[in-house]
Formats: sequence, C-alpha cells, structure tokens
Amino acid sequence: MVLKIEPLDSRRHNRSDFSCGKGSLDNYIRKQASQDLKRRSATVFVLIDDPDPDVLAYYTLSAYTINITVLDEAFAKHLPRYPQLPATLLGRLAVDRKQKGKRFGELMLVDALRKALHASTQVASLAAIAEAIDEDAVSFYIKYGFQQFQQNPMKLYLPMKSIAELFQTLNP
Repeated sequence: MVLKIEPLDSRRHNRSDFSCGKGSLDNYIRKQASQDLKRRSATVFVLIDDPDPDVLAYYTLSAYTINITVLDEAFAKHLPRYPQLPATLLGRLAVDRKQKGKRFGELMLVDALRKALHASTQVASLAAIAEAIDEDAVSFYIKYGFQQFQQNPMKLYLPMKSIAELFQTLNP
C-alpha cells in the first residue's frame, strides 16, 4: 500500500464512509465536492492508501481575491495598492477520524501549500488563505505560521514568500 494525494475522481474514490466529525466537512466530500469540480469552483485533492479507494483526508484549493485593507500593514506595505489582490484559498481540509494521530493533516497542508506555491509561478497569488471551521483549526494553522485576519479571526493567511522560504528550508 502507498499513500497518494490525487485529484478527486468521483467514479474511483470512495467518500461514503468519510467522517471527520464535522458535519459540513463530511457532507461536502460526500455530496458537494463532485459538483464543485464540475463547476470549476474548487479543486479537490484526496489522500488514499493506494490501491484502496477510501478517502482518508481531503482539501480544496480555489482562486481567491482579498481586499488589501484586511491585510496586516507590515505585509501590505510591500504590495501594490490595488483594491483586490490575488490569493489561493485553502477552503477545506479534513482528515477522517479513523486516521487521527497519523499527521495526515500536516501532510495535506504541506501538499496544498506546495501546489499553491507552484501555481503562483503561473497565476499570481500573494498568499494562501485558510478558512478555519473552529478554534482547533485556527490553532492548527497558526502552528504552521498562518496569521489571523484582524476582522475575521477564523480566516488566516500565509504569504507566498513565507511558503517559498519554508520549502527552501525543507529542500536546500
């Protein structure tokens, strides 16, 4: 068996038993994710233990814009003064309850940040934005360097520059 992160394929991946304990995240992967893929409103990536098709964890990425006025001044002062700036949204990240303690959340976050950084070389993005579902999720993202928006502490950001530095440290 081999852990693999790949785009969701609704014909191949089994989502019916996925349960992370958060109803909205469980319902999303079971019922909404395929529609978002078809509509191109989010790209959904799943973790499986190949060849077993059961979804162990998942995350979503989307294009996003943020208003410059909601950014920390230290970060915003180096940015152009456009009212809306491009970012990458990490809208959802969930790990099945049966997989807790295996660091799959960290694995999925690192993969999402790597994809966001790579995409930013083709389509501009100044930061990865995470939408936390609860305070535990906020703590998870803060542990990895994300900063909370002052106006909405359930929304966090990590500048692409910081993500690039992280991967330079991991892959000298």
